[in-house]
Amino acid sequence: MNWRPSADLSALGARAALLQEIRAFFADRQILEVETPLLCSSGVTDPAIEPLLVERGDSLTGPRYLQSSPEYAMKRLLAAGSGPIFQLARAFRDGEAGARHNPEFTLLEWYRPGFDLPQLMAEVTELVTLCLGDMPCHRRSYRDWFVALLGIDPMLATVAELEHLARSELDPGMMSGDRDLWLDLLVSHLLQPRLAELGMCFVYDYPESQAALSRVDSVDGVVVGRRFELYVNGLELANGYHELVDAGEQRRRFELDNLRRREYGLSERPLDEYLLAAMAHGLPDCSGVALGIDRLLMLLTGAADIRDVLAFDWHRS
Repeated sequence: MNWRPSADLSALGARAALLQEIRAFFADRQILEVETPLLCSSGVTDPAIEPLLVERGDSLTGPRYLQSSPEYAMKRLLAAGSGPIFQLARAFRDGEAGARHNPEFTLLEWYRPGFDLPQLMAEVTELVTLCLGDMPCHRRSYRDWFVALLGIDPMLATVAELEHLARSELDPGMMSGDRDLWLDLLVSHLLQPRLAELGMCFVYDYPESQAALSRVDSVDGVVVGRRFELYVNGLELANGYHELVDAGEQRRRFELDNLRRREYGLSERPLDEYLLAAMAHGLPDCSGVALGIDRLLMLLTGAADIRDVLAFDWHRS
């Protein structure tokens, strides 16, 4: 049995120094560090995310989900008047293991009441620059990204047009699906690899169907989800939202997620009624972001595999 750590001691030292630097960054801005429960009564409804489940225990009145993100609990704190907050949290997602994924990982998540998306992108840029040093920084809309590099408008193209482009450039075999499947395939195989030498690149204003927990607005005649993803040298590092604050709309999206889960043959997830009640009480206008600490450490140390920056990866824990 290989009992030794996955990472060497220098990587563990780099992690400790990185966490200290991050905490100092937020302390300088008077942003409160918080902790929220890892075991939650409701798992996320998103069909693309599978939480890990704890089903037995003398203290449990029902199944508990290991959090895939501290987002819901942190929004309850925001609704209770916490002001700006951050958390360095353990998160868990089933079925995600590989060179860039571990089922247990570390997320940095923070929320800024009163910030819009450009303000949050600016603060993310400051933090990443502090941790990794100066590098070029680009911002481009999701729509412009597709038009400039693939010559197709992702907001107006039909499913058939997107599928035709994907099949002309790739070999998806017998794959079939909706427009988001083809958009995601084009992003992961054709667009994301072209970011490898660009330094930081924020892609923002996603299709409405990919709004997730962000608000939506009309921009240049189309409705977009006001969210961004940050790539650093082609590695996806962070996901930020101008947060949805409408409890009724959030419930509708949760129910739509469960409808999709049924269509995909997945089990439904209970809605987080605590979050919905907090939003009904009043979630302040805010923007928030989740950033992968393990991936940030990979970029800092030059590691090609996430296991090289974890004390113990999934197979040794």
